[in-house]
Amino acid sequence: LRLWFEAMWHITEQKHGANALGLQRALGLGSYHTAWRWLHRLRRAMVRPGRDRLRGTVEVDETYIGSAKPGKPGRSAEGKAIVVIAVEDTSVPGVTERGMGRIRLARVPDASSTSLSAFLQANVTPGSRVRTDGWAGYTPMPPDTYTHDIVGSTDLLICHLVASLLKRWLLGTYHGAVRHHQLDYYLDEYTFRFNRRKSASRGKLFYRLVQQAASVGPIPGRAIPGGRQESG
Repeated sequence: LRLWFEAMWHITEQKHGANALGLQRALGLGSYHTAWRWLHRLRRAMVRPGRDRLRGTVEVDETYIGSAKPGKPGRSAEGKAIVVIAVEDTSVPGVTERGMGRIRLARVPDASSTSLSAFLQANVTPGSRVRTDGWAGYTPMPPDTYTHDIVGSTDLLICHLVASLLKRWLLGTYHGAVRHHQLDYYLDEYTFRFNRRKSASRGKLFYRLVQQAASVGPIPGRAIPGGRQESG
């Protein structure tokens, strides 16, 4: 049990994220694979069961992780993972700098209306104002659930900023070597860190992770996708 607490402290102490090799060295674990599995279990614990959905004005867009196959640009790009981003816009009228609240991230199979609608229902509180570009996957949006504002893609500034920060984080901490079927775990970690980015104390992050780990059921090894040779 002590080692698990040490692992949680090591993860939260690392400002930009921890990788399996670093955790193995810090804890003196016998194998890289053990450290890798521990990290994935703790990443899953970073998602609090029944967490509140976003509310207010929420900006939504998709981004793409990975390399596309030649000749397959844009939303139809093959070989890339599609990640939907939702960000609370907390901007104050008259203030130039855009304000950002909490975020939600999710990998989806495609950018269809079915996939995007399911994401919105799971992550955005009904009655919120949702801002998207004109992609058909966001329409029609039921009027009794959200107020829908359609803007130009270049106006989704805070979503684009979060997408840029996410990709930079994946590249800097994990050298971009994240397999698509394991991306969900990394999105959980990034969401946890981003939503607590203003915390002045690493100790508060540690306490929150311990608290959430205690509320999440056991995660058996077989539930973690992948094999022995993985990134992270």
